[in-house]
Amino acid sequence: MNSTILLELAGGLGLFLFGMSLMSESIEKAAGAKLRSILAMFTKNKLMGTIVGVVFTGIIQSSSACTVMVVSFVNAGLMELSQAAGVIFGANIGTTITSQLVSFNLSKVAPLFVLAGVLAVMFMKNETIKKVGDIVLGFGILFMGLSLMSGSMAGLKESQSVVDALAGMNNPFLAVLLGTVVTSVIQSSSVTVSIILLMANQGLLDLKICLFVILGCNIGACSSAMIASLSGKKNAKRAALIHLLFNVIGTVIFFVAFLFIGDWFVNAVSGISGDNGRFVANSHTIIKIVQVLMLSPLSNLIVKMTYALVPGEDVKVGYRESYTLKYIGNKVVFNPATAVVEVVNELERMADLAGENLNRAMNALITLDQEDIDEVYEVEKNINFLNKAITGYMVKINQTTLPIEDLKSIGALFHVANDIERVGDHAENIADAAVQRKEQNIEFSREAMGEMGRMLDMVNDCYRYSVEMFAHGKEEHMQDIIDLEDRIDEMERELQQAHVERLKKNECTPDAGMIYSDILSGLERIADHAVNIAFSISESEQEG
Repeated sequence: MNSTILLELAGGLGLFLFGMSLMSESIEKAAGAKLRSILAMFTKNKLMGTIVGVVFTGIIQSSSACTVMVVSFVNAGLMELSQAAGVIFGANIGTTITSQLVSFNLSKVAPLFVLAGVLAVMFMKNETIKKVGDIVLGFGILFMGLSLMSGSMAGLKESQSVVDALAGMNNPFLAVLLGTVVTSVIQSSSVTVSIILLMANQGLLDLKICLFVILGCNIGACSSAMIASLSGKKNAKRAALIHLLFNVIGTVIFFVAFLFIGDWFVNAVSGISGDNGRFVANSHTIIKIVQVLMLSPLSNLIVKMTYALVPGEDVKVGYRESYTLKYIGNKVVFNPATAVVEVVNELERMADLAGENLNRAMNALITLDQEDIDEVYEVEKNINFLNKAITGYMVKINQTTLPIEDLKSIGALFHVANDIERVGDHAENIADAAVQRKEQNIEFSREAMGEMGRMLDMVNDCYRYSVEMFAHGKEEHMQDIIDLEDRIDEMERELQQAHVERLKKNECTPDAGMIYSDILSGLERIADHAVNIAFSISESEQEG
């Protein structure tokens, strides 16, 4: 076998892999946030989830990316296992679209796609056009790689040893094993099936054996989701197992079927395909569609099987647990499309912690309860830990290929983390005031305590509405937030003035007056931070 043929084959494979990766990543970067919203919105029932899985995977050209995203959604608590099953089933059909495209052999026009992509990336200033250019460029490189591989495989036919070796591969079990191993290494069934398609087109592989290799590719395609789930919660592991069980059960059924009716299947599909390449693509699609039709009615049973394989429940991490991240973890496989969702969830948890600590501190200021004072300081350490950990994670993900819309919001999320941390600092300042009041035996008038309580109630409402608007996009209280912030500003001015009048009349001691004034100022600033949190994302989108 000529070494030039091997170099061409390796170069073609490299171009194909790079083109596939560039196209998939560029689509995720350009439209990942919108696709994520669609995935979250339209998966409420099984059928709709399956349709979304087909479309989603067909667009991003990667069932691995889709299933990894689903695993991340389940891990973040944004998707139930029953919903995940539908999307995963659909992703298995969507992944066959790549082999269908490859089978039409667009290699002759690939240079035009490369040229168009390069021109868009190099000479266009509009970022959207540049991203589309990346997609087009990846598409062109993919088919140029296919052209190079196809040419090198034509040369392989001249090597009798290669022809004999491939012709001698007639063990169905080994064919499944080969497909599984190669796909697990490459982490893309689309790539492996495309290579099988090219080999079949050149007559290097027997068509019946191609069917068994395809079955192995389907199992190997589960490796990405399985790896991604390793450091996730139990439900994330179960979601990955749904993908694995679907493909293993489907493979076993078709493996047995092909042993008996393989020749009939080859003749039937070949009759409607035209050439060997189209046969491979059509077989891949037919296998997946039939698997979904057979196993969809059994999806609830498959979900139950995952509970048997991964028993028990996770140790629940509430928002009060110390020095622990609930949604962000050291994932083996990082998924850019859900990274910002995880950050928002973690920030909401941090905000709840800071809000609760504010009320604890205000209670300690009035009651002088030492346990409350101590807990305020302990919780503040936890808030500082969360701020540092979340900010560090955001620095890390900001250096990856995040979707464009997420890149626009990442700067705002840094500010949100800082605003929440400042709310925690104000709570700590109130605890300091409680310590001072306790040590110096400082008394507040009933009137002063009532005024601080009324202002705290308004701040709590403003803060709660703001966190809901930030974390869940609930804008029904947008005007309430604005009105509350204005009223809190006005109330702070009125109370400060009334406080000055009390000092003039000697109705308040200077030490009590100083603490009272600081508390009012701190509460007013917390309302300012709340407004910043509420409008952080919407303002970043307008700037983008």
